Amino acid sequence: MRHYTVSCVTQMCRTGLTIGLGLGIGLSLGIAANAGAQGLDRPLGPNETALDMFRWENRLVVIFASSDADPLYAQQKDLLSQALDGLADRDIVVLSDTQPQARSAIRERLGVNGFEVMLIGKDGGVKLRLRRPIQVPDLFAAIDQMPMRRKELQE
Repeated sequence: MRHYTVSCVTQMCRTGLTIGLGLGIGLSLGIAANAGAQGLDRPLGPNETALDMFRWENRLVVIFASSDADPLYAQQKDLLSQALDGLADRDIVVLSDTQPQARSAIRERLGVNGFEVMLIGKDGGVKLRLRRPIQVPDLFAAIDQMPMRRKELQE
């Protein structure tokens, strides 16, 4: 059984949301409307869903780990959980894949091994890819420099 987790900290998350990462890949998701109120990560069922509906609506922080007991995974979740308002302000959805043996399409396509964290822009492109947890100020600085974010701040 595949296990993925997700967090929605914006009102855009609805059951069955999908995103295309500009990579021609899919990921199994089932999203609750108020996941942000229930914690940073949530276990998801194996319902196969495309991912295109996040595009142009949400940025993604995707956390890959070898298991949910990975200390780097726990550290990243802790860092992000302390910044929920900033995540919501930047329309960020947090996805986690802690089951490498399930060989998810996104993990296979991106060639992920071990711990990795990625920032996916609203346009579906990979903007950051790190093999260590990202500090929240660094994440926010990277997002705040993006042209789309600058436009959002002007509106």
